[in-house]
Amino acid sequence: MSSLNQTPSGERIHIAFFGRRNAGKSSLVNAFTGQEMAIVSDVKGTTTDPVSKAMELLPLGPVQIIDTPGIDDEGELGTLRVRRTRQVLNRTDLAIVVADAAQPIGEAEEELLTMIRAKNIPYIWVRNKADLLEQIPEDGFYASAKTGYHIHELKELAAKTALREETKRPLVSDLLAPGDVAVLVVPIDKAAPKGRLILPQQQTIRDILEAGASALVCRDTELVDTLAKLVQPPKMVITDSQVFGKVSKMVSKEILLTSFSILMARYKGDLPLTVSGVAAVDSLRDGDKVLIAEGCTHHRQCGDIGTVKIPNWIRRHTGADPDFVFTSGSQFPEDVSGYQLVIHCGGCTLPEREMRYRQQCCADQGIPITNYGILIAYLNGILHRTLEPFPDIGKLLKEI
Repeated sequence: MSSLNQTPSGERIHIAFFGRRNAGKSSLVNAFTGQEMAIVSDVKGTTTDPVSKAMELLPLGPVQIIDTPGIDDEGELGTLRVRRTRQVLNRTDLAIVVADAAQPIGEAEEELLTMIRAKNIPYIWVRNKADLLEQIPEDGFYASAKTGYHIHELKELAAKTALREETKRPLVSDLLAPGDVAVLVVPIDKAAPKGRLILPQQQTIRDILEAGASALVCRDTELVDTLAKLVQPPKMVITDSQVFGKVSKMVSKEILLTSFSILMARYKGDLPLTVSGVAAVDSLRDGDKVLIAEGCTHHRQCGDIGTVKIPNWIRRHTGADPDFVFTSGSQFPEDVSGYQLVIHCGGCTLPEREMRYRQQCCADQGIPITNYGILIAYLNGILHRTLEPFPDIGKLLKEI
């Protein structure tokens, strides 16, 4: 399997193509990727849903290319398509705005550019169908999907622009020194995928190795024996949040303790924001609406963490019976004002930009948001301990 296919979607740079119907977006996407990724037709509105494709864009690396429906789509279905297109902006790292070179710039493009600028998304303005012009103007970037004109240059410009904006955030490597040992606690139960580890566990192991440290993986049932066999205590224990209470009793206070979910809260979004939001759970009353959101879609089993365990733990902690609402994948609502609390998963499958957008939606509307791992640590009375590896939020902890 190639490294491209192994790169998670949430770790790729997302490059999305936007524009009016019949501006040639899909043709340009096909030329850009070198594949027949999107259906091409002279009929307006051929692209009805966002279409994604992974590819390698050098020197940037693995990227996700997204073709979107026209921003000027009409009718009831057209309105839904435009909404889907706007939602793509929330996970876009680089926008390529496509316009017909033979047509004047319209209100739809101006509105799109306003939204892109408001979200601080870098963008490239491309005038497609340059083959229809008698003479190509010197100002602006002109291309032709039909003839291949400036397609190579567009790819180079996209890679250069995205590379300039890219920032590499550590998952755990900045918390470890070369030679340190981190013990990872990975329960193996019926919810664990057969033959593999879940994405946050894989990413954590890789980042530990990047730090020159060692990762030792065991189940919670073998943790005590594993720690006893070590000549020196490990620098840190990182556990699945679901066994926080159990693991915290096995690990001495001298050893740093946190979870994969809390690491993801820092890696993908705003850790202080999600920490400050957790205390809102104590104020929940009967009938209060609580949104539990997950970034991925998966088959839910009996005892599912999001739909079963967390609601039950909250009911037990508060003595109240809130009204829980569940979303997954791209279904996160723009309006969260009707909720008293939003609880989000670690977001390992989401791009950082989308995770931060969701958090900002809550912050802008004054709705507290927290994270699975932070919530579970709080309910177990060990939040302060599980945040000790992050000294930059020490002041915030004094307020909780």
